[in-house]
Amino acid sequence: MKLKTIDLCAGIGGIRRGFELAGDYTNVASAEIDEMACKTYEHLFGESPRHDITSDDYKHYLQTLRYDVLLAGFPCQAFSSVGLQQGFEDKTKGTIFFDIAKIVKMTRPKVVFLENVQNLLSHDNQATFKTIVDTLDRQLDYHVVGVFHDSDGKPIYKRSSFIRNSKDFGIPQNRPRVYIVAFSRAYFGRHLEKIPLETPVRRSKGPIFHDLNDILDKGEISPRFFLSKGYLQTLENHIERQKKKGYGFGYRIINSPEIEHPIANTLLATGGSGRERNLIFDPENGKKYAGTMVQGKYSPINEKSIRTMTPSEWGRLQGFVGYAFLNEDGTDRFSFPDEVPNVQRFKQLGNSVTIPVVEEFARYIQECCNLMYDDFSRTEKRIFSMYGNEFLLCSAIYEKLSSSLRDKTINTYFDIVYHFGQREFRVKELARYLEVTPARASQIISQLACIDCIRHNVNGTYFFRDLLSFSH
Repeated sequence: MKLKTIDLCAGIGGIRRGFELAGDYTNVASAEIDEMACKTYEHLFGESPRHDITSDDYKHYLQTLRYDVLLAGFPCQAFSSVGLQQGFEDKTKGTIFFDIAKIVKMTRPKVVFLENVQNLLSHDNQATFKTIVDTLDRQLDYHVVGVFHDSDGKPIYKRSSFIRNSKDFGIPQNRPRVYIVAFSRAYFGRHLEKIPLETPVRRSKGPIFHDLNDILDKGEISPRFFLSKGYLQTLENHIERQKKKGYGFGYRIINSPEIEHPIANTLLATGGSGRERNLIFDPENGKKYAGTMVQGKYSPINEKSIRTMTPSEWGRLQGFVGYAFLNEDGTDRFSFPDEVPNVQRFKQLGNSVTIPVVEEFARYIQECCNLMYDDFSRTEKRIFSMYGNEFLLCSAIYEKLSSSLRDKTINTYFDIVYHFGQREFRVKELARYLEVTPARASQIISQLACIDCIRHNVNGTYFFRDLLSFSH
C-alpha cells in the first residue's frame, strides 16, 4: 500500500526520511519556520519547507491535499489539563500541538505519527500528555496505540508504552524519546482489533553501528574540536565539586579504553553547550596538537587528547550520515549547505530524530494498514481511498444506509459525492447524471437529507454539507 505523508515541524527532515526509507511513502507537503533548518531541508530534499502551521492560510492549503499520514516532531510547550474540559480549539493555549490537532480535524488523515522529548510524559505534572491523549482519543476519535479504556471509558496507559530508545534500534546513542502512533477510527473501525497492542521496541534488522567506535571519524580531525587545557581543567574542577556533593554531573569521556562497548549520551539541541557530555579520547590526533595554540581558544590544546565530537559523528548517531542518505553504490549524499556553521549543524542534528527508529515505526504503520486493509470489504476499500470531506460524507452514508441498501446503491451514492462535491446542483442535474427520473433523484436527495449529509439552498439547489467543520 502506498501512502502519502505531510511533514510538519519538519526540522531538517529526519522523520520524513525515516518514512521514505521504509518504502511506499511519498511526502506531499512540509512545514518548518527555523530559517537555518529550512536551508538544510531544502539542500537535502530539493524543496522549501518554509510554511507556518499556525497560519490559517496554510491550514486551509493542507485541507486541499489528499494525504494519508500526518508526521510531526512538535515542540513541547506548556499547556494544562484545561484542554480536557475546554477542547483543543481553545484559542488561549497557543501551543503548536493544538495547531496540529486542528489540522488533523480539518484534513482527517488515516494515521498520525508524533515524536517528542521524554519529558513530555511528566511535563506539567503529566497534564500535558493526558491532554494530548484525550485530544487524539476522545475529541478527534483516533485509536492511540498503547492507550486502553477503563470501565468508565477513561483512557489509561503505561508511560513505558510510549518511550523508545535509539540504542535499541541499531544506533549507539542513549536517547529515550516519546513516539505516538494514532489510527483513525473513522477509517479503520473494528479492524483496529487486528493490529499489535504496542509499537516496535527494537530494530527488526541487525545493528547499523555496533558501538561508538563504529561512528568515530577516521583519519585527521581538525584541532578546533580539541579542548583547550584551560577549559578541560574547568570541567575537571567542576566534576570534582559535584562528586563532593554526592552528584554525578559533569563531563563524560564516552570512549574510555575500559568501556568495552561504548555508547553516546543523548545529543542535545543546544548548538554549543552540552557537548561535554560526549567527549572523545583521541590519542592519534591529540598527541599531534597537544600544547599548540588554536585561534579562538584562550589556552593551548590539552595534553590528554580530549576532544568534542564532530558534526559528522553526530550525524551517524542520528542515522543521517552513513545510513539514511547512502546511494546504491555506497556513497553518502548527506551534507549541510556550506553557509550552515558548525554550531547550527550540532543544533539541527541534536534537535532531529534518530532516523532508524522512525523507519521502524514507519514499517509498523505500513504493516498495520496492510493488515487492516486486507480485511476490508470492497465498499470499505473504496471509502479508504477517499480523503477529507469526501471521506466523511461517504462514511456517514455507509454507516447510516448500508444495512438497508444494496452495495450497488451505496456505491451510486458515493459516485454522487465524488461528482458533485461541494458544488451546488439541482434535481434535474442529479437526474441527468444518474440517468434516472427527477422523481427518483428527489427520492435520493430526501434519503441523503435524512442522514444530514445534504443541505437545501433557498434558490432551489442542493449541496453536500461540509462535515469537516464538525466533529466526527
